[in-house]
Amino acid sequence: MIRLRGHCRTAAAGVILAAALLSAAVTVPVSAAEDASPPGGLPGIQVPSLSWKDCTNRDKGFQCATAQVPRDYRNLGRGSLSLNLKRHLATDSKHRIGSLFVNPGGPGDSAAEFVNIVVSKFPAELASRFDIVGFDPRGVADSGHVTCMTAEETQQAWAGVSASVQPGAFERGQRAAERFNAACQKRSGDLLPYIGTEYVARDMDLLRAAVGDKKLNYFGVSFGTFIGTVYANLFPTRIRVMALDGAYDPEAYANNPYKYDYGQYVALEGALRRFLHWCADSSGCPFGHGDPVAAYDTLVSGLDNNPVRDAHGKVVTNGATLTYRVMFALDGGRSGWLGIAKNLSAAEQRGGSYVDSIGSKSDFFAANVSVECADRVYPSSKPLLRHRLALSAAAAPRMGPMAAYGPPGYDHSHANACQQWPAKRASRYAGPWSAHGSAPILVVGTTGDPDTPYQDAVTLAATLENGHLLTFVGEGHPAAAHSPCSLAAEVAYLIDRTLPPRGTHCTDDPPPAASMH
Repeated sequence: MIRLRGHCRTAAAGVILAAALLSAAVTVPVSAAEDASPPGGLPGIQVPSLSWKDCTNRDKGFQCATAQVPRDYRNLGRGSLSLNLKRHLATDSKHRIGSLFVNPGGPGDSAAEFVNIVVSKFPAELASRFDIVGFDPRGVADSGHVTCMTAEETQQAWAGVSASVQPGAFERGQRAAERFNAACQKRSGDLLPYIGTEYVARDMDLLRAAVGDKKLNYFGVSFGTFIGTVYANLFPTRIRVMALDGAYDPEAYANNPYKYDYGQYVALEGALRRFLHWCADSSGCPFGHGDPVAAYDTLVSGLDNNPVRDAHGKVVTNGATLTYRVMFALDGGRSGWLGIAKNLSAAEQRGGSYVDSIGSKSDFFAANVSVECADRVYPSSKPLLRHRLALSAAAAPRMGPMAAYGPPGYDHSHANACQQWPAKRASRYAGPWSAHGSAPILVVGTTGDPDTPYQDAVTLAATLENGHLLTFVGEGHPAAAHSPCSLAAEVAYLIDRTLPPRGTHCTDDPPPAASMH
């Protein structure tokens, strides 16, 4: 859920963003010469015809459509894929700018469903001035989603995993990845080569043309920033505005995956440490009785030694799966810390949402792993893999081992799977990354982001020829979900093409009330 709060400052002047936008904002100039290539960037491809219809009653006020796009942009004889789209029409048609394409990241999250969040939780002027459009990327959600393991198979795969490094962990991780890859190949093998981000970006350019926009307006979160970065490099002069919140370092992600993963391990461990320190200092924290670090370690090791089982004796929750739940919860920032503490306290009694089966994540894991393995190439050396996983697990002793040695799941847990990935990478984009000739691109990073480290945003903004960095000093992922200052800057840029002054920092609000003495 998007929550709006916080305030901001500029690093030099100490003025709030609202004043800065009036007095010192940077107006985006017109971009370089137009790209003469057809929509999608390659010849012989037809722009989809969209037949918009009212969505189901659950999505009253929204319109839905499907689009046919090439399965393989380099071999049109391989047929087409069907993409699921949703839009919300601009409420002020007289002042409508165009369509704003949105993507929440993952990979594995539905951009069509993200439209509902943008319309309901973001400032109303965004939905007033734009048609808000989301399409599920190929292989995700309702766009022919990748299937690997079933929920039961996923639960079983995690049954023997530990949250700490155990003897034989590397070999078990290798075998788990082999089983996962075999399931992906068996159930989705004909799709796996074609779900990489280059083809997703080409899809978005076709859809830009299909909705009648000459230039793309785009808001991407998390992995959605990588989609935007690839688009910006394929079609730099077709961008009107592009806001990338919770950014990826594209070169590290695509071509130096050990470096990228290590940064994520460290960021997650730091976020957990800051939560535990807050809990230790807060008289209102309901977990740990004054020593949450010891309580956390005891809880996790206790669940590893004595897992929660269902009525048939099958493992539902252990220390590793609990760690996964905490990992996702840390994205909620400071406003979510009290909730984490309550859920950990409930888990001590073997109850609460953190002891639910991880099998419910099976579809998300399938898309997350498959897309990222289509995008990334790990060195083939097994000794190097063993060494780098050991480094990552050591750098993040509480959050790291389950990702390094567990079954493939989320982001930084993919090394074992991607190194032995069974499919060709026909849709991988490997650079360049400067987006030469593009309009200015707003990159937003959060200093305490547990998911996409702040340094990635710094690097992306510096890598882009026209990158512009906005910093949110706070916790959580992404900035727009936790800082109204950051969100206001993003909305102002998307609507008016005005950028916050260089060096603008948005500051977080205080921790939850429970921390106050």
